[in-house]
Amino acid sequence: MLKTYKYRLFPDEEQQSLLVNIFGQVRFIYNLGLETKISAYTGNKKSINCFDLIKQIKELKEECEWLKESPSQALQTSLRNLDNAYINFFRGKGFPKFKNKYGKQSFALPQGVSLSEGKKQIFIPKLKWVGIDLHRNFKGDIKTATVSKTVTNKYFVSILVDTKQNIPKKRPIKEISAVGIDLGIKDFAITSDGKKFENKDFLKSTVQKLRVEQRSLARKTKGSNHHAKQKMVVAELHEKVRNQRKDYLHKISKFLVDNYDTICMENLDIKGMSATCKPKKDENGRYLPNGQSAKSGLNKAILDMGWAEFRTMIEYKTEWQGKNVSIIGRFDPSSKACSNCGFINHNLTLDNREWTCPSCKTMHDRDVNAAKNIKNFGLGNRPSVSQREAAACA
Repeated sequence: MLKTYKYRLFPDEEQQSLLVNIFGQVRFIYNLGLETKISAYTGNKKSINCFDLIKQIKELKEECEWLKESPSQALQTSLRNLDNAYINFFRGKGFPKFKNKYGKQSFALPQGVSLSEGKKQIFIPKLKWVGIDLHRNFKGDIKTATVSKTVTNKYFVSILVDTKQNIPKKRPIKEISAVGIDLGIKDFAITSDGKKFENKDFLKSTVQKLRVEQRSLARKTKGSNHHAKQKMVVAELHEKVRNQRKDYLHKISKFLVDNYDTICMENLDIKGMSATCKPKKDENGRYLPNGQSAKSGLNKAILDMGWAEFRTMIEYKTEWQGKNVSIIGRFDPSSKACSNCGFINHNLTLDNREWTCPSCKTMHDRDVNAAKNIKNFGLGNRPSVSQREAAACA
């Protein structure tokens, strides 16, 4: 079983200077490889793979001696990552983009990384021994290590470890140990047995301070020291919100995976949901009345929830423990269907937080009812058309 562990690095000034050079050289090789692939295809309709590009690194080092500062395998891995980006493009994802020095910087090493005996330092080729905060131990062999630098000038290393353990066999799917999860905005997650995890809304608590700092940044002259310092202040606020959200998602996902053997979830179209909430403009480019603030606020709330990241956490944590994830169809009527008899209430709106089934007279909490339906659909327990018709006529 492969697991990844992320730790904070503490390089000294000399190592930080070398890291800046390595990040730049890896970025240069990636961009040069991307430009070469684009030119070869547009000019001769020829496809160049990463092995053809890797063979040219030796000649390139003779012309650009500064490339020798970087570990050879870091340069080679960047070209392999470029190849993977092309593969993802042909699978329907976006076309590879040129990298710049203003975003997150990273390079990967497939070997040569080891920990000191006291586990307070890590050996990285070219950098040698670097201080590390090994806040949790791991057992297994190091497969790869990825060194990264955030926009707030913090350094991390992500270590991929082969734990030498087999992936556990999946547990049997039983209704008693299964749960349905309905994701929302009023509450972040609602379970089919009535538990509600509140929406902490970390961005809301920071948004006022963020506005002040962003206005201050807008008044600074680009390229000045004051602009660079203020940009760091804004970046640190965003990083704080991101870390708070991720910590909260980890706690909820761990609780669910520890307490249930089967987790049923929706396949949400987050991009489509947020797009429908964007403020609309008329033909003159002006915002339509009574629509700008409410819709843009809902759009921001949807994107701030972290639903996609939460689903990813659930999926890999259940895999580690041999548990199950069942994803229901995107268009299944989880909210409008009665979890008791299957009657579909087509008149239900977003404003109806509680409703009574016209067929069986059951009183429903909208979110809990949706979670129950998600559980039923995920386990394959859904009423047939004849059952629905009988319930509607009752």
